[in-house]
Amino acid sequence: MKLTEEQVRYVAGLANLALTEDEIHTYAHDLSDILTHIDKLNELNTDGVPPMAQVLFSAEDTATLREDEPHACLSNADAVANAPVTSQGYFKVPRVIER
Repeated sequence: MKLTEEQVRYVAGLANLALTEDEIHTYAHDLSDILTHIDKLNELNTDGVPPMAQVLFSAEDTATLREDEPHACLSNADAVANAPVTSQGYFKVPRVIER
């Protein structure tokens, strides 16, 4: 799949990114290569391959996740205790997106 530079500009605008013309050209090429590779992967026959919800396997004592154990939650006051500026129990931050 070939991405145009106009499509890269559109996506960059959605992400609020300021890209140079060289970056736009580079990303159009790189992203096109990635999408072409994904198209090739979509051609693979996956009949008979069971879908996976996650890549972990059932391994009891060698599993990579710990058991969920309930514990006391962090209070709102403790959460904002070290914040430089708060308001009504929330973090207060400067505006960073302007259009």
